[in-house]
Amino acid sequence: MIRVTRLDGRTVVVNVDRIEYLEATPDTVICFESGQRLVVREPPEEIIRRVIAYKRQIHTWPEGVE
Repeated sequence: MIRVTRLDGRTVVVNVDRIEYLEATPDTVICFESGQRLVVREPPEEIIRRVIAYKRQIHTWPEGVE
């Protein structure tokens, strides 16, 4: 899950596994599988960066764990 910022400044945590696509219209719109849409302040490139960082974090073994 990643944190994003709504246009009014509130922070929301979204499930990245439910994101279907992003739009830049010029605001960034996160479109979910359910059909819901969320307009956020972050540009699409930042959302993508956060999703990649999150996926790396959950799919990486901690050091010392075998």
